[in-house]
Amino acid sequence: MDYAQLRFIMVEQQIRPWDVLDQRVLEVVGRLPREQFVGDAYAGLAYADLDVPLGHGEFMLQPKIVARALQALAPRDNEVALEIGTGSGYLTACLACLAAQVDSVDIEPDFKHAAQARLRALELNNATLRVGDAAQGWGLRDRYDAIAVTGSLPEAAQLAPFEQRLAVGGRLFAIVGEAPVMRAMLITRMDETSCTRHTLFETGVKPLRGLSKQQVFIL
Repeated sequence: MDYAQLRFIMVEQQIRPWDVLDQRVLEVVGRLPREQFVGDAYAGLAYADLDVPLGHGEFMLQPKIVARALQALAPRDNEVALEIGTGSGYLTACLACLAAQVDSVDIEPDFKHAAQARLRALELNNATLRVGDAAQGWGLRDRYDAIAVTGSLPEAAQLAPFEQRLAVGGRLFAIVGEAPVMRAMLITRMDETSCTRHTLFETGVKPLRGLSKQQVFIL
């Protein structure tokens, strides 16, 4: 199978039409071997516009959602990023190509170990992976320049633990709501006391493990 051609088609037919024009993002998603981040049985689907099963009832984010998240976060090569939900490690790898350092956490130990092996195989050594329940907020550091939450949050109030991890000028990508209406949002910390929230697009992903609509945590 010609994966290089599939990557090209993915970029041109899925990602660019979704208004992803950031050249750094296009270069990264056009280069990283997405097929290496799924099981062998699903390698042929790695570039399709669908949810690829990962196990434990979880799915790999669609390429266009990954690309829009990266474009919105715009991580720079002197910044530190946090990922909530390592999953396959593909978004981790993309962040590692764009940022100086990535911290990532997942509730499933085998996701963490598999992703770590994939990152090492690609010689991406600037990502630190941990196992933990991040539903109530998590981080190896007090503040981050960019945070990506890969599972949805039922209510906007549940953004608070992650917003509080943002450095001034930091950006948070999260998907908020319940099916059938979920909104991908970009939150930017303006100063120590305020953040702006901007809706990017509507989509649908599985909820972040460990959160329900009634659980709202403030750190």
